[in-house]
Amino acid sequence: MMPYGSFFYFGLLFYIAVGVVVASLLGVRTRRIIFTTTVLMLVVQYGLTDHGIAPAPLRTIGRVLGFAAMQWLVAALFLRLRTVRVSRTAFNLAMTLALLPLLLEKFASDGAARLVAFVGISYTTFRALDVVICIQDGLIKKLPPAEYFSYLVFFPSISAGPIDRYRRFRGEYEQARTRAQLLIDFDAAVERVFRGVLYSFVIAPLINHYWLTRALARSGPVALVSYMYAYSFHLFFDFAGYSAFAIGVAYMLGVRMPENFNRPFLARNIVDFWNRWHISLSSWLRDHVYGRFVLSATKGRWFRDRYVAGYLGSILAFGLMGLWHGTAAHYLVYGLYHALLNVGYAMMRRSDRPAMVPLHPMVARALTFHLVCFGFLIF
Repeated sequence: MMPYGSFFYFGLLFYIAVGVVVASLLGVRTRRIIFTTTVLMLVVQYGLTDHGIAPAPLRTIGRVLGFAAMQWLVAALFLRLRTVRVSRTAFNLAMTLALLPLLLEKFASDGAARLVAFVGISYTTFRALDVVICIQDGLIKKLPPAEYFSYLVFFPSISAGPIDRYRRFRGEYEQARTRAQLLIDFDAAVERVFRGVLYSFVIAPLINHYWLTRALARSGPVALVSYMYAYSFHLFFDFAGYSAFAIGVAYMLGVRMPENFNRPFLARNIVDFWNRWHISLSSWLRDHVYGRFVLSATKGRWFRDRYVAGYLGSILAFGLMGLWHGTAAHYLVYGLYHALLNVGYAMMRRSDRPAMVPLHPMVARALTFHLVCFGFLIF
């Protein structure tokens, strides 16, 4: 069943909400509520349709459970090795094993890919990698199976994010929520769910009906440009609406997930844009790919020019971002396009060069907006 895609699904969420309120008022711990609802909605999202049980998707539940068990086993074994000694070889092996299902889904033959594929494997893999990286950094000392499972396949965000971090999730998983906090969380949940309804069920369909499909039906450069902007706005409202639903339902369960969008089309430059668009993904790549690459390059003195590490780190991070979306050429080109934009902006901002001619804020925002929309056309 497609999450947040039907009124039947929202009807189920209503009963979940009632159950959460009753359980919370009775003093049931947050971790039990999260684990129980995650197991229940795992069956709903992967094993049911709007018309009832679907035997074929039931096999997907097995793949999700197998994926979760494998990722926990990899992380738990690596944690045990890490308590004995720090090993770069063990870290690389753990990262490779954690990435293996996603690599099979992306690059293997259709038959092999179907053995591991399920909706949300990209997002759950990045959550699993976050755990392995934090273990290597000595930030995680224990890994309870139920807690890890709840984090990895947390149902509000399993299929399309946001990408949460394990240490942040753990703090809320183990909390005792008061009645006052319950009211605050439900207030935030209602606000975000209504925002999701406005974005995904009102604005995005209107853009699709009155602009996107009509631009797609025409030909010529003017129609192409119209399609580019229509697609950019439709993508934002549809994706931001989904994220609002996921964050709202998470609040209902006591998990205050970080926001995923912050008025991205008002960004002043390309760096500012990626601090506002798909924030959970861009921050994950910044922390775990770009930052670690630049740190290693700086410590190891890999390059004479101190700026080269940052340039190559951007190319690596955004190249991986493109491949994370898919293996088709246009995804890789999309990632490299944004890498070049970021590198170009960094080169113009270099401290050893004359300062750039300052642009009026409105001009800077307009230029960034058009460059971003062209990237979505590539996408």
